Parts: sequence; C-alpha cells; structure tokens
Amino acid sequence: MDFDRIAKQFWEDGYIVFEKFFPDELMDAYNQRILDHFESDPESELNDEFSDKSKVQVVPWFPYREGKPYFDGVDLDQTFNQITTAILKEEWDNLYCMMMFSKKGTIGQAWHQDCPPDESSKYNLNRLVYTHDITDETGGNVIIYPKTHNKGELTVGDPHEDLDGQIVLKPKKGTVVFLHGHCWHRVTPAKQDRVSSNFRAMPKGTPEDITDVCVYRNMKYRFSTQEVIEERN
Repeated sequence: MDFDRIAKQFWEDGYIVFEKFFPDELMDAYNQRILDHFESDPESELNDEFSDKSKVQVVPWFPYREGKPYFDGVDLDQTFNQITTAILKEEWDNLYCMMMFSKKGTIGQAWHQDCPPDESSKYNLNRLVYTHDITDETGGNVIIYPKTHNKGELTVGDPHEDLDGQIVLKPKKGTVVFLHGHCWHRVTPAKQDRVSSNFRAMPKGTPEDITDVCVYRNMKYRFSTQEVIEERN
C-alpha cells in the first residue's frame, strides 16, 4: 500500500475511499451489534430543537464511553491506523467512536462541517466505516464537496440542496471513507433503517472538544450546551 500516494490524494481532495477494506464477516457481526443496541430505542442525545433547526435526524451511540469496546476489530486494525498516520503526518489521538442510526423515513444529515475552519491546523478526521450496503433502496447516500477542506466556512443556504461540484457516494459493506472534518458533507434521507460508524481521530494536541461546535448552512450549534450560538442567513 502506497501511503505517500494515499496522503497526497487525501490532502488534495479532502477525502479518500477504500472499498472492500474490512471483510463481510466482521461487518455483518458489527452491523447486528449496532442494530441490537438501537432496537432498545435509546433516547437520543440530540434534542428536537436541534433536529428541527439543523435538518438532521440521526441517533448517535458512543459505545467506548460506556466501557463497551465492541469494535476493536476496526479500532485496532493495523492498516487502518497506518493510513491515519500517513494522512495526519504526525502523532495522533483517537477522538471517539460513534455509531449513527437513521430510522426509515428520516431526513438524513444536512450540509455541515464537523468543526469551525477558523484554524486550518485544528480539525478532526472522520474514519467512516460502512457495515452494510448503501443503495438507492436504502437511501442515505453520502454527499461530499471535494476540496472544500481548504475553502473556509460552509456557505449559507438551503441545508439539503444539491451544490454544483458535489459528488455522491454509495458505500458498499466494508468500505472506509477518510474525510477531513472541514470538508463540506451531508447524508441524504433514509428510505430504510441505516447505520454507519465513525472512528474519529485528530492530530495530537487538538482540543478534545474540537467537534463541540458544528457549522451548518443556517447556524452554528454547540452540542455541549445544546444551543444555537450563531444564526447564519
């Protein structure tokens, strides 16, 4: 695996995709474990005001915060972490592992940046792992606007509109997407129940609350206090 080429492509585009990265058997087991958790209908950490304002409908789960290291087959994978090191070019830390569940009929995730791009050196790295196929039937396509990790703040506008230059991903089971936290991205509505997982990392020395404030096209939102801190219009 050419790690220099991988890092170069990532920093040019703001993302890179690896298909068939993890085996089906592991993904099937993890997918069932995630679904088993959400079958209990856990209460979302995101309130209704956030969903209404942000146009985001997703329920997160942070298993490692609960002392449940169920997903070490990904988290400790050598190649997965070697790619992370190549991209970040320095020592790095795990930020958190987040499982995301979108119920059938929900609207997905609006355009956003995971953290404000005020400082180019302060960012998170999304390491998205797909435990089942994303298809036209399931919905939940991943929309990325390439190269926007270097374009500053997400533009103001409709939270879900198509933008000229966006690309559409329909990841298959076992696919991994490495995505810069400043790169503009969204998820289309879920036609069926949909799950994905994010093993977020960050350059060493990055504040642990780097993703506390998220930038949407109509607002900036602080998760720790559950409040809109800036209207954007």
